Amino acid sequence: MDVILFLVFAIIAVLAAINVVVQTHPIASAVSLIGVMGSLAVLYLLLGAEFIAAAQVIVYAGAVMVLFVFVIMLLNAGAEVRKGRSFMASLLGAPVLIALLALLAWFVERIYPESVGVHFGGFTGGGPEAIGRALFTTYLLPFEITSILVLIAILGAVVLARKEID
Repeated sequence: MDVILFLVFAIIAVLAAINVVVQTHPIASAVSLIGVMGSLAVLYLLLGAEFIAAAQVIVYAGAVMVLFVFVIMLLNAGAEVRKGRSFMASLLGAPVLIALLALLAWFVERIYPESVGVHFGGFTGGGPEAIGRALFTTYLLPFEITSILVLIAILGAVVLARKEID
């Protein structure tokens, strides 16, 4: 049963991620990204990381996506205008992509040795204490740098939108 749930939500996550890139309207891409985040939360639940799944839904699918939608609305971004693709890109795109993916799979198979499979529910490191300890000791600097970068991005979006209005 766990494998079936994993496959269903993994396929949903991949299809929603492809839809993020394919969509021409930014709001539709943001909604597809919410689908990716929700599917990842279910995958975390299958692994037994309930706290990480809840944080995924609350922080990413909730707060960050609301922030993305507000920035998209603030910038008044419309649908993307599609331009014609070259004949060579249409002809060689799929075969080159398949060749690169096959090469990547071959390298991963050669570099990484055979490992033990995943046991659903066997992950025990996803509790709030372990995450808090790692976040405020080992990963404190990257956490603070990320928060500053998000603040700078928000200020940049406000400045760009303000210049457009004037």
